[in-house]
Amino acid sequence: MKRIDLYILKNFLLLFFATFFICSFVLIMQFLWLYIGELVGKGLPMSVLVEFLFYSWLSLVPMALPLAILLASLMSFGDMGEKLELLAMKSAGVSLFRIMRSLMIFILLICFGAFWFSNNVIPVAQKRQWALLHSFRNKSPELNIPVGEFYSEINNLRLYVRDKDYDTGALLDVMVYDFSKGFDNAAVTTADTVYVKMTEDKLNLKLIFKNGESFENLEKDEGFNFKNVPYRRESFKTKEMLVNFDANFNELDASYLDNQHVSKNIVRLTHDIDSVNVVRDSLKTSLSVQMREDKLFAKAFESVDTVNVLKDDKVYEFDSLFAKSTYRQAKNIMNNALSRINTVANDVQYSNTVISDSDWYFTKHSLEWHKKFTLSFACLIFFFIGAPLGAIIRKGGLGMPAVVSVLMFIVYYIIDTMGVKMAREAVWAVWQGMWLSSMVLLPIGIFLTYKAATDSVLFNVDGWKAFFRKIILRRKE
Repeated sequence: MKRIDLYILKNFLLLFFATFFICSFVLIMQFLWLYIGELVGKGLPMSVLVEFLFYSWLSLVPMALPLAILLASLMSFGDMGEKLELLAMKSAGVSLFRIMRSLMIFILLICFGAFWFSNNVIPVAQKRQWALLHSFRNKSPELNIPVGEFYSEINNLRLYVRDKDYDTGALLDVMVYDFSKGFDNAAVTTADTVYVKMTEDKLNLKLIFKNGESFENLEKDEGFNFKNVPYRRESFKTKEMLVNFDANFNELDASYLDNQHVSKNIVRLTHDIDSVNVVRDSLKTSLSVQMREDKLFAKAFESVDTVNVLKDDKVYEFDSLFAKSTYRQAKNIMNNALSRINTVANDVQYSNTVISDSDWYFTKHSLEWHKKFTLSFACLIFFFIGAPLGAIIRKGGLGMPAVVSVLMFIVYYIIDTMGVKMAREAVWAVWQGMWLSSMVLLPIGIFLTYKAATDSVLFNVDGWKAFFRKIILRRKE
């Protein structure tokens, strides 16, 4: 490898790792902001949180990697253009493609590595990430009873605390509503002081009441036959209540996500897509044959005004027969017709549900299958956008390159999101929606590479004015 290749590769790698770290950090912060409600107030162990952040970071690599390549290539070539290093290389007879050769090889290796990563690492990371997230949602919240408002995080209990003794941890002037026997049979307990303790196994809460009263309805099935159900009032100096409250963190087994599309590699996705295609085609064929055999859809009449009925080898006009029928006969005819219509509608709805489930299964797996390739291709496209654009702009640092990179990535993200939505809703074919962003950005990359290789002035306002002036004059002629 020549010195020029080592120099360009060294400059690019330093910027690439720095920008990849920055992009990953920003995306992780955005992800945490979305799921902050699932993490805060649960008393989760730090090791579990670190594990969750690690798997979340792995899942966000497909977004961070193309952005890092775009920003690093734009900054490195912009810096070389600002220092006139690109001009010196081109003056020495070195073309832009020769300057980019070492980086093109490196980017191709990244593309192959990105495909391997999305095919082998991301399915495992997403499976573990979603298993941990579901475990967080099932975890009981950390016991933190507020003052002056009802607390409802304990099963079947509502606590209202007027004050706290922060030295002893005692709750003062407390009201507890127990709905374990139903809302209509709530038991109410008031106490001057309440101590809340967790059992050693962290599976139960022990509430110790001091100086209070309790009120409880006596249900009728206990032998009372009064019209108004009586209640029981109890005064006490000390009373204890044991409540189920699992404060342990129980991690769910991630194997229940094995059949989800996010947990499969390209081999399993291909197999399942082929299998569901066979099942879907057979379902559509069998259901359509069944509908025709059951005559769910009658043949359209040629004229709705002259509907005739064949009976006893004679043709009768349906309207006249219906008009001559009695009220009971007409009612039976209408009920039978309505019942038939409901049966047909239910059968059609059931068939549509069965086919829609298989279509949705096919769509999810097809989206995930194409996603394995779009990541690698996005890395290649963003390099051929960033490097030529940096050579044209000739501005290094984090100023102009960062702004341009963010704008380009926002455009890419909007187009990609729109394409995925269209594919998910079956408006477009799956491959069209998934590759829409690549099809839009690829011509931009080719155009910028051509402009940079031919030393065309892309941002010369006078040049663009002259270009559009020529077009306008030609139209007038």
